Amino acid sequence: MSQSPYIGRFAPSPSGPLHFGSLVAAVGSFLRARSMGGQWLVRIEDIDPPREVPGSSDDILRTLHAYGLEWDGEVLYQSQRVEAYQAKLDSLMDADLAYYCQCTRKQIKAMGGTYDGRCGKLETPLTHGAIRIRNTIGIDRFQDTLMGRIQLDKAFANEDFIIKRSDGLYAYQLAVVLDDAFQQITEVVRGCDLLETSCRQESLFALFGFKAPTWLHLPLVCTTPGMKLSKQNHAPAIDITQPQNSLNAALCFLGQPSVEPRKEMPLMLEQAISQFDIDLIPKQTEIILD
Repeated sequence: MSQSPYIGRFAPSPSGPLHFGSLVAAVGSFLRARSMGGQWLVRIEDIDPPREVPGSSDDILRTLHAYGLEWDGEVLYQSQRVEAYQAKLDSLMDADLAYYCQCTRKQIKAMGGTYDGRCGKLETPLTHGAIRIRNTIGIDRFQDTLMGRIQLDKAFANEDFIIKRSDGLYAYQLAVVLDDAFQQITEVVRGCDLLETSCRQESLFALFGFKAPTWLHLPLVCTTPGMKLSKQNHAPAIDITQPQNSLNAALCFLGQPSVEPRKEMPLMLEQAISQFDIDLIPKQTEIILD
């Protein structure tokens, strides 16, 4: 049986400019896709307006272009996919595979920190609130291409988690699974901060009858233990006027050989692709920047 062509993706949220941590994720996913002779897609995950910064989507794309990280096809914006998300939610509700929940964080904390499914057992179902999936599969383990076997807490894995928030916004878990299936992503390359959430996405792929991608989680860029470099922590934007040094720094972080600095970024990336070795990527959940 022939293997499906490799399709990878980079899916940033437009909550600010790209920083070094997001550059590492972009470079890692780009090199993996290109070294496999595959496609590299870009998706803008813009379905959380309260966290979004105006102009960030265009800024992110300009930054990728400045680094020579050219994507295949059209950029997919999640904000253009809301009809597909709602259609899936409607079908799940009609089939009693999802239900409304009005439990607060305080109530869930009193349950021990894991939601116990009580709203899904009511004789008279609620008619508004957040929407939770009936997580009848609860996958608690998966194989990571880099990290190996990942095993998570069964209570976490079995939880009926939220797929639409009480404020009416679509949850990340629902949107990302529907979009990965829609774009036929064969492998997801991203940071280890999303290691746990992969089990929930595996569960949704199975519940929806989709083939799940494989997973490859890169080490996180951290300033101190447990403190990842992020937009929320005011990480500085990467330099787009002289990207050569930052690209080599990202390659070094990923354990890859440096490349010869050139004015033309695509030439640097060609060398990086030819040298790319997945076995050199550190098998760590995080790395502290000096």
